[in-house]
Amino acid sequence: MIYKERITIEAGKRSGKPCIRGMRITVYDVLEYLASGMTMEEILDDFPFLEKEDILACLSFAANKEKIELCA
Repeated sequence: MIYKERITIEAGKRSGKPCIRGMRITVYDVLEYLASGMTMEEILDDFPFLEKEDILACLSFAANKEKIELCA
């Protein structure tokens, strides 16, 4: 999964937090939904503008960020 095609960072949007495809929903929002026990299907039902690939991109982004921090 190449998250860079789906995760955007804009200084004036959500205080520069990583967002999904330029929308106002952040990577952290999606990760919190997953951590709280929501399934991917529940998230997609609640946010019909999201796609399965968006959620996978959030997971890929988080995994890459963790890897970078561990190697630093």
